[in-house]
Amino acid sequence: MSREITSLANPQVKAVRALHMGKERRETGLFLAEGLKIVTEAVELSRPPKTLLYVPETPIHPLLDRAIEATMAAGGEVLEVTPAILGKIARRDNPQAVLGVFEQGLTPLAALDPTSAKVWVGLEKVRDPGNLGTIIRTADAAGCGGVILIGECCDPWSVECVRATMGSIFAVPIVRAREAEFLAWRESWPGSVVGTLLTATTDYRAAHYATPTLILMGNEQQGLTPEMAAACDIAVKIPMRGRADSLNLAVATGVMIYAVS
Repeated sequence: MSREITSLANPQVKAVRALHMGKERRETGLFLAEGLKIVTEAVELSRPPKTLLYVPETPIHPLLDRAIEATMAAGGEVLEVTPAILGKIARRDNPQAVLGVFEQGLTPLAALDPTSAKVWVGLEKVRDPGNLGTIIRTADAAGCGGVILIGECCDPWSVECVRATMGSIFAVPIVRAREAEFLAWRESWPGSVVGTLLTATTDYRAAHYATPTLILMGNEQQGLTPEMAAACDIAVKIPMRGRADSLNLAVATGVMIYAVS
């Protein structure tokens, strides 16, 4: 059975709202996802929410009904709340009618099987959660094996990043690794490791990529560090034909993913 909550001062409402803060996400191992589409993606991938919050409507949407059943079957809690409560939690002008609280799910670097997919993505010190979320979604669309976050990257469990993934956060293995840990692991990579560098002379369309291919992309402002650039077998460039001197990180990563795959 669902439980009805009508007060903004309810402790559970406050706990869910607190997941907007990185400190709370780190301490609890939980994160917040907004919208029926993302919640449905999680349910379809056997990742039902720990807590499901929704605004009741008549008739109930069949996908919401399924999400409620899946949450209860997994031992989660279903909370029927007011639009005001959901609006307060979502912090958006047009809040979604469904929110889910989920357990984070990182994959250990050592658990990856490079041969299980043709293309993988490594991101060094990516800072923008919108970029990260878009890259995770693109990696999912292209059938990449996973996304490896190297060094001090932004939080993949932030609401902004999760929203940008459109549900792919539940489908793509996410790995966190320190620089030294990644570089040691990379030594046994069986295919190509390719990076985009400003100093590269090879067009990304002219390079030969051995399978599996690991695409390394750097920070939005500075690109790959010298250490990561040195770890690449292949250095390529994406030519700029107009006045702009560079591409957005998510766009450039998408170009590389599809060029390789």
